Amino acid sequence: MESKHGAVWQNADVIVVGAGLSGLVSAAEAYNAGRRVLILDQEPEASLGGQAHWSFGGLFLVDSPEQRHLGVKDSAELALSDWLGSAAFDRPEDLWARRWAEAYVNFAAGEKRAWLHALGVRFFPLVQWAERGGYDAQGHGNSVPRFHVVWGTGPGILAPFLSKLEEGVAAGQVQFAFRHRAIELMLDGGTVTGVRGQRLAASAVERGQESSREVTGEFSVEAGAVIVTTGGIGGNHPMVRDQWPNGSGPEHMLTGVPASVDGHFQQAVARVGGALINTDRMWHYPEGIHNPDPVWPNHGIRILSGPSPLWLDATGHRLPVPLFPGFDSLGTLRHLETTGHGHSWFVLNKSIIAKEFALSGSEQNPDLTGKDVKLLAKRALPGVAGPVQKILDAGIDFVQADTAQELAGKMNALVHSELIDPEALHETLMARDRQVTSGLGKDTQINAIREARRFTTDKLMRVVPPHAMLAAEHGPLIAVRLTTLTRKSLGGLTTDLNARVLDAAGSPIPGLYAAGEAAGFGGGGMHGYRSLEGTFLGGCLFSGRTAGRHAAETTQA
Repeated sequence: MESKHGAVWQNADVIVVGAGLSGLVSAAEAYNAGRRVLILDQEPEASLGGQAHWSFGGLFLVDSPEQRHLGVKDSAELALSDWLGSAAFDRPEDLWARRWAEAYVNFAAGEKRAWLHALGVRFFPLVQWAERGGYDAQGHGNSVPRFHVVWGTGPGILAPFLSKLEEGVAAGQVQFAFRHRAIELMLDGGTVTGVRGQRLAASAVERGQESSREVTGEFSVEAGAVIVTTGGIGGNHPMVRDQWPNGSGPEHMLTGVPASVDGHFQQAVARVGGALINTDRMWHYPEGIHNPDPVWPNHGIRILSGPSPLWLDATGHRLPVPLFPGFDSLGTLRHLETTGHGHSWFVLNKSIIAKEFALSGSEQNPDLTGKDVKLLAKRALPGVAGPVQKILDAGIDFVQADTAQELAGKMNALVHSELIDPEALHETLMARDRQVTSGLGKDTQINAIREARRFTTDKLMRVVPPHAMLAAEHGPLIAVRLTTLTRKSLGGLTTDLNARVLDAAGSPIPGLYAAGEAAGFGGGGMHGYRSLEGTFLGGCLFSGRTAGRHAAETTQA
């Protein structure tokens, strides 16, 4: 067996299965505690860091200096109320998930920012407001903005942990074994003692690209503790459909994660008794568009929109209140399932797209990812941001026109069906515009836009002043076809607050830990049914830190 650093060890104190963010954090913590750590990953070294590398770098923080500077009044009590209202825990197996939720909110309101700051992580000062909800005070959504973007996006979060592990490699205490695919856990008297798997053929594919599964040999490694950090299922559409609520997932979906996110090793843990729960709880996005420069198969990107575009179903009808852009992802997805069509639409204009459209991902935000202040400053200039303009020009999901009737024709042509009535679309836009020009109005979305502009970040860079959408000076009109985009599993392996994997009776399996998406980010589903956003990377950080520290204690000499 070979790795980048010579023959792969036959034994270690701690084995980490998966080299994404939660795995790297787990490994770094175990190494910090003086343990000898082996990290296994089925992908080549080019994909080190997993999904986190591609992320926008948003983290959920509570009562942060950035919030307070913007006049946002937040607290752990308010955040927990929002979390529980969104999670809607309703199952007996949610016991540990709820405990993880409470622990995570306290972490986000406590040491999380200081811990990351000490590691060198910095934040963009303008906090964003994701998942606004729009229901009552105890319903889904963030009552205040909590989405803090890391300076450097996803790669900026990975950097300190990669640096620490490089130190460990140099010291002979950490080893990476790429192209080593874990297949099963080794047991001795009910205790997990190591991992068996397959060595895969070397691969020169670039980061995120699909790699081969050609097997060249087998391996087995013993350890005092094994931490499972193999992620979710978003790259495995058959598994997504099988686990979809009621077993009827969309026929066509875009893929928001690399193909390696296949969910297979969760089943290996289940075979040794690990309780896999809440698998029907998932977090996919309804605002997916095709990536014109794809990296992995069926590669989609999520549009991060401000609240101004009209969201229409496939037949041109506005979605019900409060299913506006950025308010309730799961509620929107569930509603669109009832329409019988595989797509929906944003309808907007040039003024709205210039200020309100962003794209989720490190590669779509080169200014933040590259920590380029001069490039970032260009966002304040008039016109459409470069990455958005590129996808507006090259993307297959965008159409533009000077009139609503012409736009409807192009929308119908794009989907090869006469689903949109041109005159009805014109009247929908006219009715919306009358609400704006009245100065007051009853349209809930217009009032939500006005309310959003009370928040500094939204007024400066995210929400355009209400205006007549059909006004020529704001044109042309734009329609964007939207498709379901796979992303995250919210269920997973049940873990206690020490990140130990539990069996169906609630007892820990000795020697076995799990973190990140494989554990539902803690407890088998700490988000419940809905995410407040910024909680996936944060969940990897928190559960990975917990698993690494406690696994190190288990293997203490």
